[in-house]
Amino acid sequence: MFKRLASSQPNADDCTAQRELDAHSTRNVSVKAIKLARPTVRKRGSAMATGDSVGAADLARRIGLRLRDERQARNMSLDDLSRASGVSRAALSQIETRKSSPSIAVMWKIAVGLGIPFSELLGGQGEHGTVLRRADAQVLRSPDGRFESRPIGPAGTTPWVEVYEIRLSARATQRSEAHAPGTREIIVVLSGSLRIEVAESWYELEAGDSLAFRADQAHSYINGGSSETRAHDVIIYPRT
Repeated sequence: MFKRLASSQPNADDCTAQRELDAHSTRNVSVKAIKLARPTVRKRGSAMATGDSVGAADLARRIGLRLRDERQARNMSLDDLSRASGVSRAALSQIETRKSSPSIAVMWKIAVGLGIPFSELLGGQGEHGTVLRRADAQVLRSPDGRFESRPIGPAGTTPWVEVYEIRLSARATQRSEAHAPGTREIIVVLSGSLRIEVAESWYELEAGDSLAFRADQAHSYINGGSSETRAHDVIIYPRT
């Protein structure tokens, strides 16, 4: 990396990447690590850092390393991955070097471009078995806190199936872009009510109801009720 001399103006690529990442984070869900205990950590020469900020920094580090390793394993340049994912080269570079943290929408695009399940960007698995403690789960939250998704299975357990617990506040909507071709989802409502819109169709679900649908098209989760909705979301990828 080369340092610019005698200039205080930001690099044009960095500005473009930041605008792209900011746009995604305002329209979609941003990545935030949530620790239940929320410890505080004293950094030498700085103010107190919360457990949330430390967890988010660790998550950004792991995503950056995972992105670089998966890209290099496929002999893909940043330009190659940019074309495959639709994420700019500058934004990919900032994520790899941990200068920025990607939104869920950007992570989905990167996973599709690499041809890997979404959860593989979050971490790996043990040789014989992997335990995911609730307090260690990396919860993904919307900027306004009205939607959250928590993995309830260790990342990388299977390359074809992921399971999440999702929570949607009363009168809230979460929109999702199309996932990789052939991807399907199964929603099981645990409490509250949920409306799922897929393309031109919509489905009203109550507690105990389930729905299977094609997730390789735009879809939305809508809670029109007066209480929070909890559901399990099973994501099934096509076997290749």
